Amino acid sequence: MSAMMTNLSSDDKMHDIQTDEFIMNNNTDINYYPARTLAAPITATGIGLHSGKEVTLTLRDAPIGTGIVFVRTDLENAHIPMNATLIQDTMMSSNLVAGDARVGTVEHLLSAVSACGLDNLYIEVNAPEIPIMDGSAAPFLFLIDEAGVAEQPAPKAFLKIKKTVRVTDEDKWAELAPYDDGFLMHFEIDFNHAAIKATEQTTSLDFSTANFAREVGQARTFGFLKDLEMLKKHNLALGGSMNNAVVLDETSVVNGELRYPNEFVRHKMLDAVGDLFVIGHNIIGKFNAYKSGHALNNALIRAVLADDSAYEIVTNYDKNSCPIAFIPPKNPLKNEGF
Repeated sequence: MSAMMTNLSSDDKMHDIQTDEFIMNNNTDINYYPARTLAAPITATGIGLHSGKEVTLTLRDAPIGTGIVFVRTDLENAHIPMNATLIQDTMMSSNLVAGDARVGTVEHLLSAVSACGLDNLYIEVNAPEIPIMDGSAAPFLFLIDEAGVAEQPAPKAFLKIKKTVRVTDEDKWAELAPYDDGFLMHFEIDFNHAAIKATEQTTSLDFSTANFAREVGQARTFGFLKDLEMLKKHNLALGGSMNNAVVLDETSVVNGELRYPNEFVRHKMLDAVGDLFVIGHNIIGKFNAYKSGHALNNALIRAVLADDSAYEIVTNYDKNSCPIAFIPPKNPLKNEGF
């Protein structure tokens, strides 16, 4: 089995904006905020959520202009560039598909990559899904921290929202709006479950001041025991367990204490950070959502990219004027309790 990299038409407005038109002159001006990659490769193993099998994941540095590229090492020539139009399956997770190759459950890893400000990265995996780890972004943040981050001799490109774009699905909605001071997120969920209703279901975070690793990085995915049992009967979620999710029965959490008092909505924010990063850059803007999930988040990205007047690519931030939301800490997990 093999897969070729998908090429998008130049006429397609939902184009891949991770192109070399944003690579600057590789000048030596030390004032610009630089692009970032890993300082060294790092490898980990974990269990695939759906297969239940061991998966090997390697994060590897990449040259300027590469963007984020997934590589299926178990297939021939299976390079999948991170691209909003390649999200073809959003049932339970975000899944990239290019030709015969797919990589599923990418959102937790991508939320960590986004939070650490990485622009160029090879993500190698020997299976059709990223390992679920503990169901949060914390293990991936730890890997990036252990590998270290290297600055590259080119300006970092950001996607700045210029006008409000909203998508809806019945009562659910999500929007990106202008916000010049960094990245602001407001998220509301509405689950009719006693344990979830007992927690705060609305949260706002301004990542100009909030630390991703501390505020949302540990928030785990959550699911219902009855659904897990049904999925396993259909050979799905074979790797799902009490160790990689917050599990709920009809009335309560059945596997220990929550990591945050409002872990449910914070995990939805974590998911959204990863889903939005498929747009190709850290975003300067405001994300507002009500009951949004992977499908609606991806629809929002596509709607933004389909409207050239809705965004611009900005590379002219220097180290002093760059919004602090996009100056990730050198060691994102230090003193965060991981």
